[in-house]
Amino acid sequence: MSNLSQRIQRLAESETIAMSQRSRDLQSQGVDVINLSLGEPDFNTPEFIKEAAIQAVRDNYSHYPPVPGYLEVREAISAKLKRDNGAEYAPNQIVISTGAKQSLMNAVLCLVDPGDKVVVAAPYWVSYQAMIEFAEGELVPISTGVEQNFKITPEQLDEALDYDVKAFMFSSPSNPTGGAYTADELKALGEVFKKYPNVFILSDEIYEHIRFVGSHFSLASIPELYDRVITINGVSKSFAMTGWRIGYIAAPIQVAKACTKMQGQFTSAPSGISQMAAKAAMEADPADVQFMVEAFSKRRSIMIKGLNNIPGFICNEPEGAFYLFPKISDHLGKSFEGQPIDSAKDFCMYLMNEAHVATVPGSAFGADEYIRLSYAASEEQLLEALSRIETAVMKLD
Repeated sequence: MSNLSQRIQRLAESETIAMSQRSRDLQSQGVDVINLSLGEPDFNTPEFIKEAAIQAVRDNYSHYPPVPGYLEVREAISAKLKRDNGAEYAPNQIVISTGAKQSLMNAVLCLVDPGDKVVVAAPYWVSYQAMIEFAEGELVPISTGVEQNFKITPEQLDEALDYDVKAFMFSSPSNPTGGAYTADELKALGEVFKKYPNVFILSDEIYEHIRFVGSHFSLASIPELYDRVITINGVSKSFAMTGWRIGYIAAPIQVAKACTKMQGQFTSAPSGISQMAAKAAMEADPADVQFMVEAFSKRRSIMIKGLNNIPGFICNEPEGAFYLFPKISDHLGKSFEGQPIDSAKDFCMYLMNEAHVATVPGSAFGADEYIRLSYAASEEQLLEALSRIETAVMKLD
């Protein structure tokens, strides 16, 4: 019998991290694995951000920062939100945390009581479910598919919401699908939210600057929703700063105070040096990292064309992020050398072992007929991965 808590025993391992670790294990054995499982840009942090961090070291930003983050950094985030998102937040409505993942977890734990319902647009990021279940809430999915570009409709939202729902949670652009809502689509969902004034809205916008079609829109810019939107964002994806671990929430004052209280007990603020680097990112023109978006856009085209040429794959054209989420249900029920492939996880393990390409099963995101592939890799790696996947698929019975 384990002496560990029931809480930790119930907590599932992150499938994305697990698949990446399996890839690294094979690579350590000398296997040439192409890892398309990671949600991390394959670019280095821009030099102007590194220089800001170096200056922060010289300026002795090495002491304990205030729990919600340095005021000057929160002021920079406030200015960024007004400039890019059309939403005005005072610095005391902003809490800086150790990555957007912690920002999300803080918000969930501050809002969700045991038994509370949290409606989530599915497919959803792998950690949403774990966070809600850790808070002993109930995840209520709104299912979508490739046929509707993985976007929920106002009718679906209206059917899912009720007066006993505590919160709604989604990301745009989306991990895992890359789907990004237009302003009109979000405004239409906003009309539904107006009917349910008790529902908090957790809007995960970490990929806002990695968008290929249209411009980003934030629900917090809708005045009637402002008092219950919690915007989650950070610098990891748009500025290639995954290892710097800076995320933040912008929220109603009572939620920001609650998250500060929780953070003060468990983690305190993130590194002051990382915060000052993030300040440089917040103050930058998003055009400064447009070269990454252009590279991702080219890779997206290569991957969409390649995947749709593989028998049994159905892939749409997502508007943002750096993921594709093809439907592979035609291959479920097949086998290789007598080994059945009955689930997306079986299919991903087959690709790992036979094609030496690491992907993530859609079941991790609430959609078992799909797999997720990241195209945060070189064009040469992507073309080789497509070739390997097609060769492996043709071997299935």
